[in-house]
Amino acid sequence: MTLKTMLFFFFFLTAFLSFSTQETIKPPLNKNNNFSLSFPLTSRSLSSQTSPKFYSSFVAQTKRNTGKKAAPSLNYRSKFRYSMALIVSLPIGTPPQTQDMVLDTGSQLSWIQCHKKAAASPKKLGPPRASFDPSLSSSFSVLPCNHPVCKPRITDFTLPTDCDKNRLCHYSYFYADGTLAEGNLVREKFTFSPSQSTLPLVLGCAKDSSEDKGILGMNVGRLSFGSQAKVSKFSYCVPPRSSRVGFTPTGSFYLGENPNSAGFQYVNLLTFPQSQRMPNLDPLAYTVVLQGIRMSGKKLNIPASVFRPDASGSGQTIVDSGSEFTYLVDEAYNQIKAQVVRLVGPKLKKGYVYGGVSDMCFDGNALVIGRLIGDMVLEFDKGVEIVIPKERMLANVEGGVHCVGIGRSDMLGIPSNIIGNFHQQNLWVEFDLTNKRVGFGKADCSRSA
Repeated sequence: MTLKTMLFFFFFLTAFLSFSTQETIKPPLNKNNNFSLSFPLTSRSLSSQTSPKFYSSFVAQTKRNTGKKAAPSLNYRSKFRYSMALIVSLPIGTPPQTQDMVLDTGSQLSWIQCHKKAAASPKKLGPPRASFDPSLSSSFSVLPCNHPVCKPRITDFTLPTDCDKNRLCHYSYFYADGTLAEGNLVREKFTFSPSQSTLPLVLGCAKDSSEDKGILGMNVGRLSFGSQAKVSKFSYCVPPRSSRVGFTPTGSFYLGENPNSAGFQYVNLLTFPQSQRMPNLDPLAYTVVLQGIRMSGKKLNIPASVFRPDASGSGQTIVDSGSEFTYLVDEAYNQIKAQVVRLVGPKLKKGYVYGGVSDMCFDGNALVIGRLIGDMVLEFDKGVEIVIPKERMLANVEGGVHCVGIGRSDMLGIPSNIIGNFHQQNLWVEFDLTNKRVGFGKADCSRSA
């Protein structure tokens, strides 16, 4: 999450960077250079009661059972909802129970819904369960309060963990819409086959949340799935959205080597020392160097410095699978809007602002308007580009209204640039953790599997 993440998990997960543990996680998956697992990836609309994880704003605080005064909560207020998410189904536990998880390169902590059910023990991998039943897994365990993860050594950051009445590690998040996600920190395996599984990884086991899907946290933090499982690289191909009722295009998610990677173009990731704490920076996100933006073949007048973090961390450019739209700071957003106004200004829906973040919206035919706007190109270093074709410039948001899939990050209280999954459609995106780089490759993602 991105600065979705940066907002509500930043303080929580940055604190984990300084904890030390006597346990060693061996590489259980990538035993050789040819390691590769693939899974279907779908882009699904979230319900109206969507998880707070997909709100750009929130109020997050610790629920203390000890009676001690809680630390001041973070407070960000905006009504914008993320309506689309990338879903991958993964087998968790022993024997495995298939769980739907939101692929989020902006989050660190993975979590699943946990509820004990009266169902019989699964004999084989079946369709995804709405929630995980810990009583059916022989590899499940709950972290005690004295585990290092539950006792971070940083005192100047708020970590939403405490001891429950059973002396187990408890976490809780409260969000601006009043919903709550809470449960225990646990250890559990991802079991891909009888001979291929991870060691038990630290997960959140949510007992109370408004969303039935879990989160697969894939940022660079120490507790992300990729870090704990020692995955050297992972990649995904976001399928295009479909307007056909009952048809869901399917892309791919790879752990390890991707057989399509020969054609990828790579940009280096910007990394930040652990000691470099800037108030507006998410050091655990995938930060890239964006050089500029072209629209209809015209290079917009946006200084390259707008896309790089300044001394406070503002201007960071993040690749985030968990964010739907792309968000830009005002200096960049205003240049894009000026170009849109020049090309199709009379067609703009007057007085309409989608979610408080995007005022480039239309009532007319989206394909016609898209053709008038033309392609948009994101220019990175090393000459690498992401081309957003005119056919996918507009997103269908509600009631026949279509908006350019770009929002003002400043309206979210986020002084950063975020490349969301709407602008990653029909594109391979590979995160090479070993070489600290991100690769892009054109694809027909609905056929990538």
